[in-house]
Amino acid sequence: MIDASLPPLPSADRPDVAARLREALLGAAFTADGLLELLGAPAYAALARSETVPALRATRGDTPLETLVRLLLLQQPVPHARVRDVLPVADCLESGWLTAVGADEVAATVDVRPYGGPDGEDWFIVSDLGCAVGGAGGIGRRAQGVVLGVGGASTTLAGITVRTPVAAALDLGTGSGIQALHAAQHATRVTATDVNPRALHIAALTLALSGAPAAELREGSLFEPLRNGETYDLIVSNPPFVISPGARLTYRDGGMGGDDLCRSLVQGAGERLNMGGFAQFLANWQHVEGEDWQERLRSWVPRGCDAWIVQRDAQDITQYAELWLRDAGDHRGDVAEYEARYDAWLDEFEARKVKSIGFGWITLRRTDAAVPSVTVEEWPHPVEQPLGDTVVAHFDRLDYLRSRDDAALLEERFRLGVEVVQEQVGLPGAEDPEHVVLRQNRGMRRATRVDTVGAGFAGVCDGSLTAGRILDAIAQLVGEDPVLLRDRTPTQIRLLVEQGFLEPAG
Repeated sequence: MIDASLPPLPSADRPDVAARLREALLGAAFTADGLLELLGAPAYAALARSETVPALRATRGDTPLETLVRLLLLQQPVPHARVRDVLPVADCLESGWLTAVGADEVAATVDVRPYGGPDGEDWFIVSDLGCAVGGAGGIGRRAQGVVLGVGGASTTLAGITVRTPVAAALDLGTGSGIQALHAAQHATRVTATDVNPRALHIAALTLALSGAPAAELREGSLFEPLRNGETYDLIVSNPPFVISPGARLTYRDGGMGGDDLCRSLVQGAGERLNMGGFAQFLANWQHVEGEDWQERLRSWVPRGCDAWIVQRDAQDITQYAELWLRDAGDHRGDVAEYEARYDAWLDEFEARKVKSIGFGWITLRRTDAAVPSVTVEEWPHPVEQPLGDTVVAHFDRLDYLRSRDDAALLEERFRLGVEVVQEQVGLPGAEDPEHVVLRQNRGMRRATRVDTVGAGFAGVCDGSLTAGRILDAIAQLVGEDPVLLRDRTPTQIRLLVEQGFLEPAG
């Protein structure tokens, strides 16, 4: 049931109206590319910062595109006569996409934001008024039950998700439906769940307006809506991961103590994955006094799954509380109320001995391997999105390494990964560098320091010689015992392969 305290939503039972509306939007170039051309880069970028004044200034004319931007994206009332020339107004009023305002104006009932798909698709993300472009509707304090549009977290998850064709995908906590929309492009069947029925309604609107196949929508928390024995090839979730006192805002607060919601999500995913299937999440986790945060996350990984966990950022508890109090608009309200809420957050953290909060990505792959591989690392540096192929390659390399002992590894041939370069660091004029760094210019854009042997080894890896032959040549060159070099180097080779600096040559 839709929350009666919030404004009514357009009907989700009129796909014919959604199709006509979509056709009209595309006809007026109300697309991501069209917006950029109309507004210009500065005004377009300002929208992402929740600033609408430049866009309002850029849409003072009466072209169809300017009319739609003011109506649907900036939530400004527009004269009925102007809209009638662009949209099927009667259908939109009847089905609830528009509402009459005053004597001769109409206004949008939801945010509609153009969104470019990965292969150039023109999609439209629906959300509650003021929640697609923060501040566009004078959103102020966000109400319980509102549904947000696409933010940085949504696009991050979409970018890291594995996009291989699958039979069944699950978007857990779908919100406005952006992950389900992406999944519909490569999954035969998509199931989308959310604890908020309003989110399910809006997700249906997003899919319909984007011309995507409908998903199976189910209401409930975490894995509760799934049937016994129901499994998937891909599970994605941008859950309400914020660690807060209470559950004031459905879209962000998990309602469980500490990071228990994220832990429960990760631990429950293993039994819902088909063999070889991926589960990918965004999550927050606690850094607890006297506890290794990496070991904390290792304990979350379900049996039968490999895992790759990347911490992208960590904030102290004061920064974290301020971030999410501002997200809710609390800083705009009564000062005493804001301070009381701030104090409550710090009380909660102190009671749990939390010193900071980490944020990042968690990827599971179901393997049932005898010895699972669990990688937990910190990588706050820039990466190259999309990373879906990088994720697949990471787990493929784990399989490769797991199936070869050191002796077998030395019989393999390798080549440098794509766009790997070598940097030498040292004092000017020095005969030898102080250290050598291998750096990737693609994917994770990693950098790793190597010793002289490692640098020499990587430098001649072109797939023509086995690793053992290369090490024997290096041993002769540097005057080292080849047996000892063969004994100590496989560890370094494994690390270079695992991180993608070296690739098996086939």
